[in-house]
Amino acid sequence: MSEHVKALIIGSGPAGYTAGIYLSRAELKPLLIEGIQPGGQLTITNEVENFPGYPDGSTGPVIMEDIRQQALRVGTEMRAATVTKVDFSSRPFHCQLDNGTEIIADTVVVATGANARWLGMPSEQKYRGYGVSTCATCDGNFFRKKTTVVIGGGDTALEDALYLSTLCNKVYIVHRRDEFRGTKSLQTQVLKAENIEVLWDTVPVDIMGEQQGFIKKVTGLQVRNVKTNEEQTIAVDGVFEAIGVTPASELFKGQLELNEQGYIVTTPGNGHTSVEGVFAAGDVQDPHYRQAIVAAASGAIAGIEASRFLMEHPL
Repeated sequence: MSEHVKALIIGSGPAGYTAGIYLSRAELKPLLIEGIQPGGQLTITNEVENFPGYPDGSTGPVIMEDIRQQALRVGTEMRAATVTKVDFSSRPFHCQLDNGTEIIADTVVVATGANARWLGMPSEQKYRGYGVSTCATCDGNFFRKKTTVVIGGGDTALEDALYLSTLCNKVYIVHRRDEFRGTKSLQTQVLKAENIEVLWDTVPVDIMGEQQGFIKKVTGLQVRNVKTNEEQTIAVDGVFEAIGVTPASELFKGQLELNEQGYIVTTPGNGHTSVEGVFAAGDVQDPHYRQAIVAAASGAIAGIEASRFLMEHPL
């Protein structure tokens, strides 16, 4: 069975839903495929203070459901399915769903996002969102005047530690090597910071915490020195894992240009990919910011550009 649509959106985070709002308001009746995690990564974030329009803050699931309902209200059709195969070799584009349906689309917006890498520690998922985070700029504000630890040694880890050092009384960095992998300028700033302490040659073992009913909180991080095998537990209120993210772009290998890290390459400022008529928005094409508001903005851009493309290149 096949269906034809003018605009297909693959992905349902802030970028996908916002693209749906703009394409719907252009009366293009977009179809949005929600994928395996409707609402994207923000749905696993308990507290959000930096998304405009919520002066008292909110939770990720509430914000995403609000945006979803707005997209539905203006006419975006949403389907609980996953895209398993795409063919962008010629227009209209052909996309296969996991239920066997083929969607034929005049234009496509890819908004599949990116997934944070996790270490696989025993208590990692238990305290995820309750003191364990992969985004310092998203969640650092909750740890003002507290003690946190950053795990990693690349640019992201160093940037996160420096950011947290402006908020927290104490910041540890746990790094498995005896030198950082990040840029020299960041290294210099980190090593000069009075409230940052580096634990070299050290790996995390497990996250310590407490739970009373539904209330959970992190109390420490158990670590091990790889040279001496000595273990210790450092008292911390928050654990930030900065070991990278993986863009959800596997589906588009051989179809769209990807960079070395797997992000979809887009023309700066307009979301155009290497295939005319295919646009990308959100974290799948953004290795830098990883913020919901930035993803939403890029979804608006992709929706506007896709609308213009269809006006200029009708089928």
